[in-house]
Amino acid sequence: MTARTTARATAVSALLGSSLLLVPLAGTAAAHPAAAPHPAASAPRAGGFDATALERALAEVPDGDVSAALIRVGGKGSWSGSAGVRDLRTGAPALPHARFRAGSTTKVVTAAVVLQLVAERRVDLDAPVGRYLPDLLPPSFTEPPTVRHLLTYTSGLRPGASLGSTTEEMYAHRFETLTPQEVVAASVAQGPAHDPGERQEYGNIHYTVLGMLIEAVTGDSYEHQVAVRVFRPLGMRHTGFPGGPDPRIHGPHHRAYADIGGRTTDVTEWNMSDRWAAGDMISTTADLERLVFGVFGGKVVPRSLLDQMLTVPDVDGATYGMALQRFVIDGREIWGKTGSRPGYHTVLGATRDLSRTVVHSVNAKSAREDGFPLVQRFALPAFAS
Repeated sequence: MTARTTARATAVSALLGSSLLLVPLAGTAAAHPAAAPHPAASAPRAGGFDATALERALAEVPDGDVSAALIRVGGKGSWSGSAGVRDLRTGAPALPHARFRAGSTTKVVTAAVVLQLVAERRVDLDAPVGRYLPDLLPPSFTEPPTVRHLLTYTSGLRPGASLGSTTEEMYAHRFETLTPQEVVAASVAQGPAHDPGERQEYGNIHYTVLGMLIEAVTGDSYEHQVAVRVFRPLGMRHTGFPGGPDPRIHGPHHRAYADIGGRTTDVTEWNMSDRWAAGDMISTTADLERLVFGVFGGKVVPRSLLDQMLTVPDVDGATYGMALQRFVIDGREIWGKTGSRPGYHTVLGATRDLSRTVVHSVNAKSAREDGFPLVQRFALPAFAS
């Protein structure tokens, strides 16, 4: 493998990786007559990032893959921009405040709530998960995983039930529901894939179980606990979860598209409840920026536990801490998380000292494929020296 290929693979792996209702606004943004799309960007403030590359990326939107893109850069110097259309049919311009499916960035808030429970001494990181979910694991799990194993993707749990592995397969089942209990039951019935702590294998199953743990410990819904512990304290007023199987995004949002059967297909309406605590969140770039500053600034995770959240376990090939993944660009340590849902690609990333942050939401037909080209265009220039 060449040095360039190795660097690219590192960046790819590093960045790829229910009913609090979203209160509808006074109606979805009205469509306007089609107009030539053009990027809108704030004037960059000094901060040592490649604003020119970001502006160039936005100037190329829409294209054959990407229909809209929203970017926010923060830290020492700030910048934001948007480009494209929110609806291919009408050509109405993209909305800087649009809501979108944030996918697996949901795991960051799930980890934050669990770590708050650890700080309150209601959860022990190194206790077996059976202490909190006594009926979860069958006897085949002779060595049960701990809470820490779940947070760091080293639990040994196999993937759970799903409605398909490709966008095309899932599309046929997009209005069906899989409960977290069904997802987890299908996982544990297969027995462990390996001993806890032996390997790090990224997957939704770990965080689906953590959502169940949060509910068992608090006696409350996962969604409400996330709202009162994370969203409300950080002022994330436009972030929440669909009402169970509700397939809609309420409030201003962009239409999402994917290639289904060789045709560009609208995939905006989709029941994502099977992703739940692992990937069902709906948010905005401004709110995710608040999340980044809240987590890294010690506002939602105590700093002593933040150190543990940002510690990669001593396992061969491991790159994740708790929810977030560590990687290095030009000698700079970055922690990030992506989220990929049909038609929606999300990135959040930051340096530990918050000298640089980035959040993007990109509507792309390739959102669930190799995300590196999207990351390279719309996120990495924020960390350029």
